[in-house]
Amino acid sequence: MKFPQTLLILIAFVLASCNGQSSKNIEVIEPTAFSEKLSTTQNPQILDVRTPEEFASEHIDNAVNVNWNDKDFATKAATFDKSKPVFVYCLSGGRSKKASQKLQELGFTNIYELDGGIMKWNAEGHSKSDPNAKTIGMTSQDYAALLNTDKKVLIDFYAEWCGPCKQMTPYLTKMQKELADKVVIIRIDVDQNKTLVKEMKIDQLPTLLLYENKEVKWKNTGFISETDLRKQL
Repeated sequence: MKFPQTLLILIAFVLASCNGQSSKNIEVIEPTAFSEKLSTTQNPQILDVRTPEEFASEHIDNAVNVNWNDKDFATKAATFDKSKPVFVYCLSGGRSKKASQKLQELGFTNIYELDGGIMKWNAEGHSKSDPNAKTIGMTSQDYAALLNTDKKVLIDFYAEWCGPCKQMTPYLTKMQKELADKVVIIRIDVDQNKTLVKEMKIDQLPTLLLYENKEVKWKNTGFISETDLRKQL
């Protein structure tokens, strides 16, 4: 009986060791550390794994666009030097996580993944301000105007590609009608309103802000159930 038990323990140990190594080459780091690593790395390899449209609107200096959603992502990524550090980011972290795992499978040994993506990068002030940059979407004045009501105002910052956002869409749409006499529910697509998102330092999706008399009374980031949301309203 002892032998099988010992064997099982040994197998479990080996499996645990293998699992522990699955992400040993990937380091998820905060924007400040990411920026410091970039500045101290000679000719850093920076992969922006968002869509070409997202990349064109803004990106980290010297980044190369390798769209995670393209079928030939692995082929394009494999052209980079696997022996050197590679820096990976997307909008909020979902795609860069998958891309980093794929890069590890391809043989990259030193992968730095930007925690929170370019949203968090911008929110923490690492993007370069351009006074001549074109405003994308609503302005802060437009946003302030949304709060000019005696009712409570619930703002939902979301994205079409965001999983939790998609889960919340059906009941938020329903609540917009059901609670119209008490609460104004407004949904703001972050991809269509990038200037506002940067100014307000929105760095996670979804982000919900509940206003009363133009003041934030409650904030939630990430998924929240319909039941819990109704309690707040």
